[in-house]
Amino acid sequence: MTAQRQFRPRPLPTVLMLLGCALFVRLGLWQWHKGGERQLEWQRFARGAGQVVPLAARSLEAVPLYQRVRVSGTLDGAHQFLLDNRTQDGRPGYEVLTPLERNPGRALLLDRGWVPFGGSRQKLPAIALPALPAGTADFTGRVAWLPASGLASGRAAPDPQAPWPKVTSFPDSAQLADALGRPLETRIVLLDADQPLGFGRDWQPPGIPPLRHFSYAAQWWTFAALAVVLWGVMSTRRA
Repeated sequence: MTAQRQFRPRPLPTVLMLLGCALFVRLGLWQWHKGGERQLEWQRFARGAGQVVPLAARSLEAVPLYQRVRVSGTLDGAHQFLLDNRTQDGRPGYEVLTPLERNPGRALLLDRGWVPFGGSRQKLPAIALPALPAGTADFTGRVAWLPASGLASGRAAPDPQAPWPKVTSFPDSAQLADALGRPLETRIVLLDADQPLGFGRDWQPPGIPPLRHFSYAAQWWTFAALAVVLWGVMSTRRA
């Protein structure tokens, strides 16, 4: 004769299940929200690939993020930055930031692309500019933010005592301006792939794909459902 079973939940497992479900649901909502934000950002990146807008005398803050712009100025090859901890196709390397003097007292940073790590911190890659004609030149590229790190330990401002080019890791614009000794725009320009004087430039939308955030959200909600099922099984006992 099969023994009857009764649903008799215990207080402690019930409390743990409720807390776990609340946490899993909350994490799922957070990932879903991040996915929505990332999707909007990727859509802005796609829209910005179209027409090139002349920047003229405007600031980079005056145009939409990821918009392609045309900017005129003079490159300062004597004072360049190497952004450390930048990878391409799984290989370590640097991104080259070169100041572009738009007019006296005004400058922005032009990201000329990625160069590979040479195997030693003592031997930096060759990023010197060739001899350029006198006067200003035009460059096109996307408006973007400086790359950011989620880990404070991964950041390192440029060393004031180090020679140029200065190696730095996830700095902010104020730190770069201090090292350069003059004001800089808070945004940068990612040099277009068809422009001269650049390196590896396969610009991608920032962050992980939105679909991955949505899949993470579904995983957290699955954990919440499994917690309820497990609690139900554990709470059903023989009479």
